[in-house]
Amino acid sequence: MNNDQLWQAVLGELELNISKANFTTWFKNTFIGSQEGEQVVVATPNAFTKTWLEKKYSDQILKALKNITNEAIRKVSFIVQAGKPVSARQPIDAVTPRVEKSSESVELNKFGLNKKYTFENFIIGKGNELASAAARAVTQRLGEVYNPLFIYGGVGLGKTHLVQAVGNELLKTNPKLRILYITSEKFTNDYVQSIKTGQTENFKRAYRNVDVLLVDDIHFMSGKEQTQEEFFHTFNALHQNNKQIVLSSDRPPKAIPDIEQRLVSRFEWGMTADIGAPDFETRIAILEAKCQEKGYNLDAEVIEYLAENVQNNVRELEGALNRIIGYHDLNKSTPNLESTKQVLQALTSSSARTNLTPKKIIQIVSSYFDISIDNLIGSCRRKEMVVPRQIVMYLMREEINSSYPSIGQELGGRDHTTAIHACNKIGLVMEKDEKIKNDIGIIKQRLYQG
Repeated sequence: MNNDQLWQAVLGELELNISKANFTTWFKNTFIGSQEGEQVVVATPNAFTKTWLEKKYSDQILKALKNITNEAIRKVSFIVQAGKPVSARQPIDAVTPRVEKSSESVELNKFGLNKKYTFENFIIGKGNELASAAARAVTQRLGEVYNPLFIYGGVGLGKTHLVQAVGNELLKTNPKLRILYITSEKFTNDYVQSIKTGQTENFKRAYRNVDVLLVDDIHFMSGKEQTQEEFFHTFNALHQNNKQIVLSSDRPPKAIPDIEQRLVSRFEWGMTADIGAPDFETRIAILEAKCQEKGYNLDAEVIEYLAENVQNNVRELEGALNRIIGYHDLNKSTPNLESTKQVLQALTSSSARTNLTPKKIIQIVSSYFDISIDNLIGSCRRKEMVVPRQIVMYLMREEINSSYPSIGQELGGRDHTTAIHACNKIGLVMEKDEKIKNDIGIIKQRLYQG
């Protein structure tokens, strides 16, 4: 395994423990500058990134290096090095940090689309078949059905894949279409920059003079009033001219906090489709497809073990596969069930749970529902407080196996019978209420993110 392959394997492991935003921000344009004996030198694009990685991520990087090299690497240091070797691969998109033909598969076209995201390589299962069908329908009757198409679901489930697949499919049939793929963060940054430079008219022309607008992570507009105002007018201008709009979010429109009601109503004008976690059969299909894509053979029992033990999302599943491949490439060995168990030991949910505390659960739930911790654990009986409070109790019981009395104590000194009632109720509600089920799924993913 050369330095490039080693670093991609490290990125694959780090991505499982670091949020997508932090991963993309701090590890873009990094690579292994050199390796001598037991030391690896990581090259960074600037002094600020170097300092940040040294302070915040050096231990995690070293741990990943040790896991992948079987303790052969025992020290990591950082340097600033402008530019990188042509062979160094970069995680332009955080979904697949380790790829075999990186220079080709992460190439973005002038529309901002990554050509690897297509309908052909999107694995369809029970959790995403509606969203997939709606996305395909959009490409067949552009601007006429499902406008806008609003796709929502948890982290790493394929929202970006589907959104970009719409653009790539349209380009195949009509290369002259004006398509723009962006994140809501880029929309915000472009808008702010246009105000600073007095170029607001150019901004409006750029975003309103397109046939298809694809916007990822629309929930990041939460709380940004001026950005929402501008997007409202952009949306109206495009929609009135029958231009197609496709949006993605980590939650349904009504659940996005601090967003204008007029935007929520427009997001719901067309089709709202959710993407759920892949079931066992779908996870197997994904792993088999990824192995074929990478030209790497895994025994059926290894694939089944991965599918059984990595359940949260597609990104985590592929990260685990990358780690298996990287480890065995380095050691020039063939994966088997025992070696796979050994490699994935650090990724088991039990190890993740050791870092999970009642206070963290309370913090994440209060942030997700945009309510204060005091209100969450207080005595208010309004529904908007009661349901999140019951979800906290349910997660404490399910995720860290807290006792009912201790759950009651964490939630303002309540009686243990209240905790029992809450856990039973949420368990029943999840079977019937897709929104609550989706909310809890997203919260669980956030609990285990870095």
